[in-house]
Amino acid sequence: MSNVLDAFLQENLQDLRDQGLYNEVDPVEGPNGAKIQVRGKELINLSSNNYLGLATNEELKRIAKEAIDKYGVGAGAVRSINGTLDLHVKLEEKLAEFKGTEAAISFQSGFNCNMAAISAVMDKNDAILSDQLNHASIIDGCRLSKAKIIAFKHSDMEDLHAKAKAAQESGLYNKVMIITDGVFSMDGDIAKLPEIVKIAKELDLITYVDDAHGSGVTGKGKGTVKHFGLEKDIDFQMGTLSKAVGVVGGYVAGKQSLIDWLKVRSRPFLFSTAVTPGDVAATTAALQMIIDSTELHDKLWENGDYLKAGLKELGFNIGASETPITPCIIGDEKLTQEFSKRLFEEGVYAKSIVFPTVQKGAGRVRNMPTAAHTKEMLDEAMSIYGKVGKELGIIK
Repeated sequence: MSNVLDAFLQENLQDLRDQGLYNEVDPVEGPNGAKIQVRGKELINLSSNNYLGLATNEELKRIAKEAIDKYGVGAGAVRSINGTLDLHVKLEEKLAEFKGTEAAISFQSGFNCNMAAISAVMDKNDAILSDQLNHASIIDGCRLSKAKIIAFKHSDMEDLHAKAKAAQESGLYNKVMIITDGVFSMDGDIAKLPEIVKIAKELDLITYVDDAHGSGVTGKGKGTVKHFGLEKDIDFQMGTLSKAVGVVGGYVAGKQSLIDWLKVRSRPFLFSTAVTPGDVAATTAALQMIIDSTELHDKLWENGDYLKAGLKELGFNIGASETPITPCIIGDEKLTQEFSKRLFEEGVYAKSIVFPTVQKGAGRVRNMPTAAHTKEMLDEAMSIYGKVGKELGIIK
């Protein structure tokens, strides 16, 4: 290693550790379910995005194995050559049904979707109005497009309207897009999509909703756009297949013409090997489960409401979440890290979230209850939260 690189790394790694911003990666020794094993210790898991518990579903495992036996372990090529299996076509048909759109395109990950779709439509002659708390993948996708990025205050519709009107009336841009998360993953609040659609219609703006944390969770499982009944009004519905759906990948759903364009102009579709057959088959089956029944969705919300009420009663600051995502906002980064560490020692895995994932001074432990948790697990977790919270002076 060069001396310059070594000095840079050592100095900056130590700086992160000193500030409480260095993230330790904990390998999970087994399935990522309601309980997990880390470093030989069994823990109640409150950090997974596996909202509906489908990542460990026995029927999905069986379907994935059958697909591997028939198709192999890999797709063998990029989608645009001969990596598109009939399984991928079935998945995209199911996605369009799921999201209530004409068509859909699937990608290797949710992050890939935002890198692919934004830059395929927007360019240096355009502008993008982006919520200040949008996910990192949205930010990177906007940057890649080279469009002018205009941030608006989080869920502030007056600020959005003023900036959108100024951008559209400036005459500087060919196209203007509004882009927002459907559910904001760090706070659990929901985007004001009816107001956004109203502004977009007034000013003829493109609309893009990243519903990574809404698909399977809001709208009786169909997502945040469905929650508001706006399937015909949102141009891009983007989401992941690795959170509530439980497998891996991402998608964009919308008009047939949009999907046709993305299939010839989105670079991850053109230049990355397709998602593996087992994953595609399991994903399609998982979507069908969500379409057919709200049982897991209802259990998720029941558990989320139960945990939220319990932590609030203990005295934790849980913010203004409107979804099962339940942050315990601590503030100080070092205290946040210590809180997470002590929870681990007592039997709960709840990962600390600090800058740059959230703003400095807004450190938190984010709790993600799932449909797989039992009330007994949640009661045990809350008992530990109370003990550790009082020990560290976070609650009285």
